[in-house]
Amino acid sequence: MTVETTPILLDIRQDVAVLTAALMDINSVSGDEAALADAVESALRTIPGLQLVRDGDAIIARTELGRPERVILAGHLDTVPLPTVEGSLGTVPATWESGVPGTGNLYGRGATDMKGGVAVQLALAATMFDGGAEPGKDVTFVFYDHEEVEAVKSGLGRLVRNHGHLLEGDFAILLEPTDGTVEGGCNGTSRFEATTVGEAAHSARAWMGSNAIHAAAPILSRLAAYEPRTVNVDGLDYRESLNAVKINGGTAGNVIPDRCVVEINYRFAPDKTPDQAEAHVRELLEGFDVVRTDAAAGARPGLNHPAAASFVAAVGAEPKPKYGWTDVARFSELGVPAVNFGPGDPLLAHKDNEHVDADAIRECLRALRSWLAD
Repeated sequence: MTVETTPILLDIRQDVAVLTAALMDINSVSGDEAALADAVESALRTIPGLQLVRDGDAIIARTELGRPERVILAGHLDTVPLPTVEGSLGTVPATWESGVPGTGNLYGRGATDMKGGVAVQLALAATMFDGGAEPGKDVTFVFYDHEEVEAVKSGLGRLVRNHGHLLEGDFAILLEPTDGTVEGGCNGTSRFEATTVGEAAHSARAWMGSNAIHAAAPILSRLAAYEPRTVNVDGLDYRESLNAVKINGGTAGNVIPDRCVVEINYRFAPDKTPDQAEAHVRELLEGFDVVRTDAAAGARPGLNHPAAASFVAAVGAEPKPKYGWTDVARFSELGVPAVNFGPGDPLLAHKDNEHVDADAIRECLRALRSWLAD
């Protein structure tokens, strides 16, 4: 039996910083985005002039004004899990450091990654037809689920498969946190498992076996000694990283382990394909059993596209590279030039003290509203 629930009512015309707090108060850890998606859909359906499509917990809302240029504004609804550390500020519901809503720093899960950006999207959608005004560009708003987990679950990936024609455009802006500047492209990311095999034995008679964890020591040594590169791509310097992120081996405290798996994450510059990145890792770990378990291509900056250049000029700050992987890569694969631009310091994403300044959210809204009106 399905139990229908009434969507949470969002006032998307309120101050955009206060709206951010309201979005943060709706828990939406990956896999649990339904309540927030319902609230977003309900709010968007009150806006005349938008055509909506809902797919699972993802929503596409489009203007159809016949403009010669279409811009896509996209953001994910999910967050990473809540912190487990007692006294953490990365909580749900959100808290205002000042105690005054809309003033100063807003703390809580999703403050930077990326409910501030989602609030900006909703505020733009709510007001772009006010007073008979119309945006100078057609706009597609995209809100999607499952960004913070493995690529196969991505809500944006599902939208591409099911409604790809609705994601066509001339330029896309992903409202990931960038501290108020434009970040072009993104690094690619790939994961690998390097496995060593030994022979189990009682630890009191260790010489009868072969320790698979000890056999993994050269893998860790090579990774520790590895010097990551900085690669210039179309004028932006992308820093790479290659690290062991997890290790698993052993069955009991008195058994010599017969298997050990080292999980490795490689963040590679967008001059490489995932296959080229894999070849690089295999060369470093030659002699070991290495399996690629996940990969997502990066995206070149694309800042030479006219729409991107005009947006960079409107923002006014020197563009930077995006070191982490973002969904600009998906838009790039669709042939849509894309950049990252949103409120909040990306270095605070996923941290236990995640927070965003209220004025940073307002400034992001102002910049986008001004540019869309041209």
